[in-house]
Amino acid sequence: MNISALEAELEKLHSSSFGWALSCCRRDRGEAEEVLQTVYLKILEGKARFRGESSFRTWLFAVIYKTAAAERRKNLLRKLRLCGEPQGKADRISPAEGPDAAVERSEMQIRFQQALERLPLRQRQTLHLVFYQDLSLREAADVMNISVGSVRRHYERGKKRLRESLGPSEIGYGVKWRGEKNPSVVS
Repeated sequence: MNISALEAELEKLHSSSFGWALSCCRRDRGEAEEVLQTVYLKILEGKARFRGESSFRTWLFAVIYKTAAAERRKNLLRKLRLCGEPQGKADRISPAEGPDAAVERSEMQIRFQQALERLPLRQRQTLHLVFYQDLSLREAADVMNISVGSVRRHYERGKKRLRESLGPSEIGYGVKWRGEKNPSVVS
């Protein structure tokens, strides 16, 4: 794939790539931007090469996933060396958020994000790939470098935990989670 075609694909997938980077970085906008910039540099410098073994999007998400994991390890080691305290969530919110951010911060969105954050990492990442990025379970397995069976298990357990977490408050626009009987029914 030549550089101009590569740049066009990266540009086309930028918003979904940023969403996936945010998910991999626990919604830390600054870290997600750094990870995405590192990924773009790796790709454009030829350090990460698309070989056509999967779709370009699946490959790109895998590169983002692996880069975010490496950054997380580096940051953890840096914090351990400095013996510093982990930064609080207040440090994660960007002061330059625009009016769109106000809509995202609605009560329902906050509850949903809190419920997502309480999920184990793999479950949260699987749900993000399937629902936000519209990937199949097979593609999510490729991105995360695990088996389809494992992805399916994380997917089902994540949905169940979200239902349990959001069920008592019955948030949503008239949506009621009916728990165990029929979880996909909307009334």
